[in-house]
Amino acid sequence: MIRDYDSLVADLVARQGTLSRRNAEVARFVLNHPEDVAMTTIVRLAELAQVPPATITRFAKELGFSGFPDLQRVFRERLLGPRATYSDQMSDILGRPGPDEVDDTDLDHPGRVFDVFVQAAVGSLLRIGQSLDRPALDAFVATLADSDAVHVAAARGAYGIGAYAVYGLAKSGMRSHLVDNLGAMRAEQVAAMGPRDALLVLTFDDYTPETVEVARMAAGIGHPVLAITDNELSPVAGLARHVLYVKEARLGHFRSQVPALVVCQAIIVSLSRRLATTRATRLTGEFHSSEIENPLAESRPSKETRSRRRRP
Repeated sequence: MIRDYDSLVADLVARQGTLSRRNAEVARFVLNHPEDVAMTTIVRLAELAQVPPATITRFAKELGFSGFPDLQRVFRERLLGPRATYSDQMSDILGRPGPDEVDDTDLDHPGRVFDVFVQAAVGSLLRIGQSLDRPALDAFVATLADSDAVHVAAARGAYGIGAYAVYGLAKSGMRSHLVDNLGAMRAEQVAAMGPRDALLVLTFDDYTPETVEVARMAAGIGHPVLAITDNELSPVAGLARHVLYVKEARLGHFRSQVPALVVCQAIIVSLSRRLATTRATRLTGEFHSSEIENPLAESRPSKETRSRRRRP
């Protein structure tokens, strides 16, 4: 019997492997988006889950509910239950000792380490929310939109963000390539860049020498370099046409990657929108152009007609 959210989760875990393909998709969606289930209509929820509304109703009845409203009640009770307000949660997080105050004994407790990383990430996001150069962000997106392809250079601690950037840029419709220096062939990879290609560089604090060299080579042959780095003294700052500064909190040798990832996501989503708008405008222009040309072509008399008109 499902009485609350925890028992719902337990029931879905017990049913794993026995649900139909569609019901399994709905199950994953509702567990990943509990707030949406609690707050939206079944029609909107179906759009978000990309299934028909009837599928959600069948899913609810499969679990023993009379319909979607009963299922939604469980998610609403979870959302409205006894939990701290957002401001209280933020005060609690920011009031905890920061990364610089962690001692060796704290590292023996995974929960404590987790709390410190959460605090570091939240603090970094708050700082970058206030300090990020918005005009530079706009310039990033405009430069990428004007490029034929973007090449991403990121290594060591920044490699994960760089790999994600390549994936996200490709999904946005932009040709993207990772300058991975495989076989120590970074010079050849830079030389393979097209004349209208841009280079996106991500490097922080330790400033990977190979990444800096890639930026120097690309800038030297005239490619626009866009840099996401930590401060004005970074060796790639002076090489870049546009720079976004992301100051990330550290815990020992580990750096919080959350702020840089958020910046990359903002760039990717904005670029995707701009590329889609450009494509739509181009297609509309081509349609209107053909609409104008075709009537003229159709109204022009044929050669045979013109010949008949000239006969006495």
